[in-house]
Amino acid sequence: MAAFPFCRLHLRNIQKQFTFANFSNFIQTRYSSENNLCGRQRQELLSGIRILDLSRILAGPYCSMILADMGADVIKVEKPGTGDDTRTWGPPFCATETAYFLSVNRNKKSIVIDMKTEDGKDLIRKLAGVSDVFLENFLPGKLSEFGLGYSELSKVAPHLIYCSITGYGQNGPYAKRPGYDVIVAGVGGLIHTTGPQDGEPCKVGVAMTDLSTGLYAHGAILAALLHRQKTGKGQYLDCNLLSTQVASLVNLGSNYLNAGKEATRQGTAHESIVPYQGFATSDGHILIGAGNDSQFKRLCELLDVMEMSQDERFKTNKLRVANRKLLINQLSDIFNKLTTDEWLKKLDGCGFPYGPINNMSQVFADQQVQECGLIQKMTHPLIGKMYLPAPAVDYVNTNSARQHVPPPLLGQHTQEVLSNLLGFKQDEINDLTRRGVISCASSEKKDLKK
Repeated sequence: MAAFPFCRLHLRNIQKQFTFANFSNFIQTRYSSENNLCGRQRQELLSGIRILDLSRILAGPYCSMILADMGADVIKVEKPGTGDDTRTWGPPFCATETAYFLSVNRNKKSIVIDMKTEDGKDLIRKLAGVSDVFLENFLPGKLSEFGLGYSELSKVAPHLIYCSITGYGQNGPYAKRPGYDVIVAGVGGLIHTTGPQDGEPCKVGVAMTDLSTGLYAHGAILAALLHRQKTGKGQYLDCNLLSTQVASLVNLGSNYLNAGKEATRQGTAHESIVPYQGFATSDGHILIGAGNDSQFKRLCELLDVMEMSQDERFKTNKLRVANRKLLINQLSDIFNKLTTDEWLKKLDGCGFPYGPINNMSQVFADQQVQECGLIQKMTHPLIGKMYLPAPAVDYVNTNSARQHVPPPLLGQHTQEVLSNLLGFKQDEINDLTRRGVISCASSEKKDLKK
């Protein structure tokens, strides 16, 4: 349990600088076998790590879900009445819940706190004091107005790792702009490079800039936890969509910065490798990736056009890039003669990358997807049986007994968190509820389909 040494250290720091009447109750319950917010086994990677998650929509919730999948206890703080914006982003709805919200909020606890009230702000401070990570995606400076910025919380919780996710960073002319995936993907160059060669720019089918930012943030949080284990100190993490997107330009960015080559749209093709793209079959599409000269020869052998591999115009990848249009036209004519399934059988064992372009139905029916266990089944209190794409990484030696829990109802765990973590009595919880500072699931349920 490598988390314990630095957890004990930050508990001593909290005792010195952050006190409230029931702190002894927190000490007794923090690492007890009963005190696992999501009811999972304690051998998981991040057991004993608590995330106070004030983020909404996608990048932040995706980040905290990855950490929750690893065993961290994630407390999701939501606003009264509507909660996370994605709770209303439907259809489709599953019972009263949107499929969008369900997609990035498993393994979390939901509490409802009105941060516009002084008591609400105080609850956030207290919860931050008993948490390891504070995650938020408000506009720069907004939480400081509430007294909940890093400079304020670090004084009472010096152990805290405070991670901010914004659209454009903390400074600069765009800092106060709302950061939405499609906009930042445009500013950061992704949309310019996506779409048919002769067509208009296109967005990617899913919000890759948001998702990539969530991945960057989760990695940064893990690095900060490791750093705290060594030093005992928390820190501030500044993550933003624009930085993620520009960093993710990789070879296209390098092509421009080092060779002055402007990126162009290539459809499914690759700027530097030919053939490396999708081809229409007689009933669908197939992707081919002949990444080097030997693989191109093998492709020609399977297509029964060995003369093509000896053609002076196609012998090397450099020549194939120069003569891209001619080669692709010839290959397109060949691939259009058979069905996708016929090509998949013909290419089996070929030694170079290939595969179909699947729709959602085909993805989740794919035998490899099923073999890898990439469909996760859960039982939701309102929906009943529900399914999600499973976590991408399987930690074989640590997760054998894990039990994932479904995304929470709005305010489902408000009472549990305040009682178990902060030691609030029932009359205190009732008073906060009466005054609108908090609310619980029973007072938040409503049919969003109406």
